[in-house]
Amino acid sequence: MRIDFHPSPEPTLGVEWELALVDRQTRDLSNNAPHIFARAKARMSEPGRIHQELLRNTVELVTGICHTVDEAMVELREALSHVVRAGDEVGVDLYGGGTHPFASWTEQRLSPGHRYAELINRTQWWGRQMLIWGVHVHVGLPAQERVMPVLSGLLTYYPHLQALSASSPIWAGVDTGYASNRALMFQQLPTAGLPFQFETWGQFESFASDQLTTGVIDELSEIRWDLRPSAKLGTLENRICDGVSTFEELAAIVALAHCLVVDLDARAAAGEALTVLPPWHVQENKWRAARYGLDAIVILDADSHERLVTDDLADLLVRLEPVAERLGCSAELASVASIIGRGASYQRQRAVAERTHGDLVAVVDSVVRELRESLG
Repeated sequence: MRIDFHPSPEPTLGVEWELALVDRQTRDLSNNAPHIFARAKARMSEPGRIHQELLRNTVELVTGICHTVDEAMVELREALSHVVRAGDEVGVDLYGGGTHPFASWTEQRLSPGHRYAELINRTQWWGRQMLIWGVHVHVGLPAQERVMPVLSGLLTYYPHLQALSASSPIWAGVDTGYASNRALMFQQLPTAGLPFQFETWGQFESFASDQLTTGVIDELSEIRWDLRPSAKLGTLENRICDGVSTFEELAAIVALAHCLVVDLDARAAAGEALTVLPPWHVQENKWRAARYGLDAIVILDADSHERLVTDDLADLLVRLEPVAERLGCSAELASVASIIGRGASYQRQRAVAERTHGDLVAVVDSVVRELRESLG
């Protein structure tokens, strides 16, 4: 099977930001997405900037093809302002976390569409449990033959991105002990989770052919890896991150993802052998970041050297400074350090729960407030 990767001559950027809808009074999830869409799209010059997702408790904001992080943030801010206004009219707020702390999956309604119905029909209980939200970052790549090497190289930094964005510590009213429960929930779906580390594009084509032939998937988009190539768009899609609740953090994480892909591709183009971890180290790093967040000690290389993820991030930010300068996102990349300084979302949520003696409504309030205040 031949899959043509449509290369991007520039390292373009696209962002998809999933947000949950919560009732203003109860703070439980709200299945009000159809009303939000109708009101928001009627006012938008580009109504395609908001999408429906699997469940009616979710709104996804998407950018067009952008060249800078700032351009992407401007588009997302404009789209969010319309969605927030629509939510105000129907008593619904936007929630930017990886999971909701107390909602029940049994109360959630499916969005219309054969694709969604078929997903639930196949996955059953696990599919219905998917009360999760994340951020996806597309980065354009110029050469098909470097897509798989860059993907494998980026897996080395999987725990860095996961730890920074982790925002899903509480599930069904219980603190799970994990920084990102979303990461472990999502991988229960067939074809989701960590990607295979293919060396060549031809190996990926063979894999995709097998998946289609045996009926595992009906189309390529049903490969739901945490990192996956998007052949049609000519991008590498990063789906590692939990939901994010502020524009500053979103910009920081998008900048880091953008810089990493561009840096890895430039090094591969220059003939450099990228650091690639064995699959068992990649798997362990994912678990450690999901469990311990910014306190994770991660594995750095095939020789099993280890380091605290925040220490490695500090050096990584310095190394990527020239890349960020070329991409016009120096300030956004530098603000990654601010996430570490004030604590990631999972840490802030736990602090609210502790301060309020386990009041999970107060936890939802805090996440909602962060998003609204960052909108300005």
